Amino acid sequence: MPPNKHALLSASASERWLSCTPSARLECEFSERESEAAAQGSAAHALAEHKLKRRLKLQSERPVSVYDDDEMEAYTDDYADFVMEQVIKERRRDPDTQVFIEQRLDLGCYVPESFGTCDCLIVSRGRLHIADLKYGMGVLVDSEENPQMKLYALGALRLYEEKYQIKKVKLTVFQPRRANVSTWETTVARLKKWAVKELVPRAEKAFRGEGDYCPGEWCLFCKAAVKCRARAEEKLRLAQSEFKLPPLLTDAEIEDVLAKLPDIKKWADEIQEYALAKALAGKEWSGFKLVEGRSVRRYADEGAVIAAANDAGYHDIYKKSLISITEMERLMGKTDFEKVLGGLIVKPQGKPTLVPDTDKRQAIKVSDAKTEFS
Repeated sequence: MPPNKHALLSASASERWLSCTPSARLECEFSERESEAAAQGSAAHALAEHKLKRRLKLQSERPVSVYDDDEMEAYTDDYADFVMEQVIKERRRDPDTQVFIEQRLDLGCYVPESFGTCDCLIVSRGRLHIADLKYGMGVLVDSEENPQMKLYALGALRLYEEKYQIKKVKLTVFQPRRANVSTWETTVARLKKWAVKELVPRAEKAFRGEGDYCPGEWCLFCKAAVKCRARAEEKLRLAQSEFKLPPLLTDAEIEDVLAKLPDIKKWADEIQEYALAKALAGKEWSGFKLVEGRSVRRYADEGAVIAAANDAGYHDIYKKSLISITEMERLMGKTDFEKVLGGLIVKPQGKPTLVPDTDKRQAIKVSDAKTEFS
């Protein structure tokens, strides 16, 4: 299989095809399209790979990307710092500790024709630590029972288990833009039990395109989601049978609706975007038409505007503002920033937001909320 070809059952999409086994084959009917977020993530991974290689005294040429900015520079530094801390810690325990960056893993003995590339593997006597950089910020990623990470671990164990007598496995998701560093520890025995009981039978069904469609949070990045009938039926059922006026709903019904609202909103937006794209390509939708949306005035040429305004005697045409706190902190460095401006920075109380229990933020008391936001 060529190294640049995507596996039908990729590790990165494993939560989706494990939960909805026919989805992988259905996605094949849709063209591959890299989103802006995915391209930015690829750029961050390339930069992080370079930084880690340089810190490990390996040859590497710094990648150049249109997405390079101060934020990416800082976050990839944080990732490299974290990985090197783990490496140093393991090398103190075992001097023969090895580090592998962007390690390609063959997953074929568990998942048909599958492979994956792991951001970082740290292998030492009796232990395996996998670190995965997640540059996205839309979805908080947890390492516990994370199928992508478990698949990487199984692939790495095929390469290094015997040589290093590995018994314990540590999986870390490093998601800097969400201030999320999630680590989960497990055993080789537990991973292999999961592989036999759940992974292999579901992977075989997914490879054949068998099983029932099962909509859920894993639909988020599915290429077929916008036209998936099972997902549409689930959303329409909720809208038709449960969207009564709030006073007529029971507390249990409201809780059920709250949990499903984000995905319903996303699904509705996807349908609208899909229909618009088709309309722009020439399709006519019954009962709808294309019109020109509202637009905002802008200067055609700022240099010419400045010259014309000055010639007319108008000179007070500029606004000045402080750079952002984040930019100021990077300009000064964290130590000087705290010394010079630490006492002048305030963080206002955030607006109360209702989120699922799984959110890692601490709950606020109702009495406190009433006092702060009345």
